Amino acid sequence: MRTLVLNAGYEPLAVVSFKRALILVLNQKATVLAGAQAKTVHSATKEFELPAVILLQRYVRIPGARKIPVSRRGVLRRDNFRCGYCLKSANTIDHILPKSRGGKDTWENLVACCLRCNNAKSDKTPAEMGWELKFTPQMPSGVIWTVRGAEKEEPQWQEFLGMQRQAA
Repeated sequence: MRTLVLNAGYEPLAVVSFKRALILVLNQKATVLAGAQAKTVHSATKEFELPAVILLQRYVRIPGARKIPVSRRGVLRRDNFRCGYCLKSANTIDHILPKSRGGKDTWENLVACCLRCNNAKSDKTPAEMGWELKFTPQMPSGVIWTVRGAEKEEPQWQEFLGMQRQAA
């Protein structure tokens, strides 16, 4: 079970395990905003509803949190595990402008790629191969991309992901 952590300004910060969330709540560092429907955990003397969303008591600001770091997993996730050249299932990433020619590790220069296209392209540019990208790669956007540890949204989080806009 995963728990969404919001700071005091209702900005989503991270996704943590239910154990970490319960520790924060029991130490009175956070309050539960939403529980995981009918799921509980038992101690020797008490029963606790599993938290789905918690709110930290103090405001926590993470510097540079809005800039999404580039990662192999992030590129594959952004491209929905589809090759940017042939749209087949992708499990590798490719530098559009190869690193040997000055290509950087940026959202705009990386694309998910199937093994066949990656091997065929080798150290060339798509133009040299006569290929076109099926989409324009760019840095992903949306609240869920800025939350550390979140792969996908849980249904219980939906109403809370938009709250920082209302609080501002």
